[in-house]
Amino acid sequence: MYLLYTIVASLFTFFILKWLKKRRFCTDLKRLDGKTVLITGGSSGIGKETAVALAMRGARVVIACRDVENAEKAVREIKFKSHSLNVLYMELDLANMSCIREFCKRFLQKEKRLDILVNNAGMPSVLDWTDDGFSMCFGVNHLGHFLLTNLLLPCLKESAPSRVITLTCSNYKYQRLNFQDLNYNLVPFFTYCRSKLANIYFSQELARITEGKGLTTYVVHPGFVQSGWICHFSFLFRMLMQVIMWMFFVPCELGAQTVVYCAVSDEAAQHSGGYFVDCRPATLRPFARDSGVAKKLWEASERLVKLV
Repeated sequence: MYLLYTIVASLFTFFILKWLKKRRFCTDLKRLDGKTVLITGGSSGIGKETAVALAMRGARVVIACRDVENAEKAVREIKFKSHSLNVLYMELDLANMSCIREFCKRFLQKEKRLDILVNNAGMPSVLDWTDDGFSMCFGVNHLGHFLLTNLLLPCLKESAPSRVITLTCSNYKYQRLNFQDLNYNLVPFFTYCRSKLANIYFSQELARITEGKGLTTYVVHPGFVQSGWICHFSFLFRMLMQVIMWMFFVPCELGAQTVVYCAVSDEAAQHSGGYFVDCRPATLRPFARDSGVAKKLWEASERLVKLV
């Protein structure tokens, strides 16, 4: 029996190491001195590791989150790990459109420029509603970031060359958008998939409307990462997912590599609107490259967040 356990453990270790070998790391050493970076959900997970990496390169890093206590703790940790004091926190609740508008006013009053916007914060597969009556996944993952980006767009253009990086997930492939029910909130997993597909269309249309204006945009699948999203679920589910994540998911530092790559790489800048996995462009399913759907979603989103 002991021999069997040893063989199974050895095989498991072999396949994990083989899988990790395939992953790419950001090897670009470009500095970001004098640049300002805004990261939503930067107090934990991929957002926090991205903040550390970009602060180490000399950027002024602003993390935007709704939990003040966690954010203050994160700022201390980011400063310690990055050896940079140029890290600060601003309160932002992406589930509240009024809060987003107020945040943008405060940010534009306080900051002179915005070079990199990382739309990282995300809501997992939960059946809940935002303060404005949107499904939580679609409202936070897409509409919240849509409004935030649009309100900060003039500053991004003035700071050109600038970049917008939005996190998505490969699960986008399991759903299509239904414009008769964009606010779909019936099956948690499908709700999440639709919001991640919306992120992809958003990035593509943003690339189209800002072409030639010094702004490039990317959508990133960071892989399946050992982040804190399971905190939204029951105790038993959290225990089960802890085991699964430990076995099969990658650390947040590794998950942040493609985000950092898109923030600094000159090569990435040639693929505005592109989908990135493991620090390289990847191919989307044909339905996710439909420019007509992307434009239609942009116009519908403008109406939903009252930009028009």
